[in-house]
Amino acid sequence: MDIDASASRNQTSPVAFARALADPTRQQIMKLICCEWLSVGEVVQAVGVRQPTVSHHLAVLRDAGLVNLRSEGKHTYYSLNQSMVAMCCNDLIKVLAPESKSASVLQDLLDG
Repeated sequence: MDIDASASRNQTSPVAFARALADPTRQQIMKLICCEWLSVGEVVQAVGVRQPTVSHHLAVLRDAGLVNLRSEGKHTYYSLNQSMVAMCCNDLIKVLAPESKSASVLQDLLDG
């Protein structure tokens, strides 16, 4: 079992995060792989789009650091990098809503 370390980078740009979230199919894929490891074939069956399309969407998510990859033989399995999603959401709140209660709560959690 080999987990791709590049999929769990320390930082994702706000643009890459927003681009990843911008597509309804990617949102559906993120929900599917949120709490389990799925192969491309399993994602294709669940989403109902062709394999090249799913592979493209997974590449966008991978490039944004939003998925973890695990190789087993000829198959690659994907799961959502929930920590990165949370960090990106936190970064957006700090930038776009710095005076909000959510930003204050998040800062208190980080400080304390």
